[in-house]
Amino acid sequence: MLVALGGTFSPLHKGHKKLIETAFGLDDVCIGLTSDYLAKKDRERFVLPFSVRKENLSQYIKKTYGINARIVELNDPFGPVAYEKDFEYLVVSPETYPVAETINKIRRDKGFKEVKIVRVDHVLADDGIYISSTRIKKGEIDTEGRVLNDGLDGI
Repeated sequence: MLVALGGTFSPLHKGHKKLIETAFGLDDVCIGLTSDYLAKKDRERFVLPFSVRKENLSQYIKKTYGINARIVELNDPFGPVAYEKDFEYLVVSPETYPVAETINKIRRDKGFKEVKIVRVDHVLADDGIYISSTRIKKGEIDTEGRVLNDGLDGI
């Protein structure tokens, strides 16, 4: 079975790792990594270049699962899963669940079988708020969800 997973992965954090773990628990995984253009579109925050994000992701998967990752560049939000019929699963976060529903609509319109959508809940940081790249880049938490600013600055 071919499993799809997509994202920007900048920086790669504990929530991303849960998505990856879920995908690899299903079967053969194809990861769509957003292109530099798509990653930076409508965002004010810094995003690492595609080549760096791809290398970081590849190294993590090789170290964790002992395999070479199949990573493709995403130039649109739907990626190959919308246009290639071999995919059977799509692993998503709560934010990307609506995109998965759109992908299934595209697949239906093309006469393809819908993919099974596997929604993975957020991973919470130590403060009970979910881990996100935005919070990491703001310096609120680290990539493992540990709180970096406890509100006691200047005391």
